[in-house]
Amino acid sequence: MQEIWTGFLQAIDLIASRNPEIVSITLRSLSISLIAVLLASIIDIPLGGIIEFHEFRGKRVLVSLIHTLFSLPTVTVGLLVFLLLSRSGPLGSFGLLFTPQGMIIGQAVLITPILIGLTISALRGVSLQIKDTARSLGAGEAQVILTLIKEARQAVVAAILLAFGRAISEVGVAMMIGGNIRGYTRVLTTSIALETSMGNLEFSMALGIILISIALVVNLIVNWMQGG
Repeated sequence: MQEIWTGFLQAIDLIASRNPEIVSITLRSLSISLIAVLLASIIDIPLGGIIEFHEFRGKRVLVSLIHTLFSLPTVTVGLLVFLLLSRSGPLGSFGLLFTPQGMIIGQAVLITPILIGLTISALRGVSLQIKDTARSLGAGEAQVILTLIKEARQAVVAAILLAFGRAISEVGVAMMIGGNIRGYTRVLTTSIALETSMGNLEFSMALGIILISIALVVNLIVNWMQGG
């Protein structure tokens, strides 16, 4: 127990002293996850609106599949994106494997089911009267979807925050697509795994504290937005 407490104090000291490597890893992890969430949100939120707005055969099955993919293992996503970005893959010519850009793609793919599924759930909570009113005022399909998203904006923002938490805390995609290259693709989760295996417990614990702090802040914001 004494060793754990000592390691915790040393970890706090590393954070307080703004250790350059810890700062670099944290900023890289934040930037990759933020960009991934931004790009995924631009695509997935309107897509969720389109799915909810239209009635088509197999819609219920599709929505159930999207919800099932919430718990998709990160290593499975990592393998899929790895095959897409590898030299023999369809996107191999872009040279995105083992780069931050490749990690952004991987994280965006990982959080896509979360953003689409939670957007659908959020829009279902909007009163049908609002949809009918928008239609009666001559709004087009895109305008109706945008109106519904605005009405459900708190739930949609909560979905974005949850997606960010999923992205920044995952390790499978980051390890398989990024390669954990020091100073280039090393992020919080992959650093924790590496430093722990090397016995650098203080450094690993410092990164863990930062990651937990980020996750805590995200959850507090989500709970506040949901009135919890």
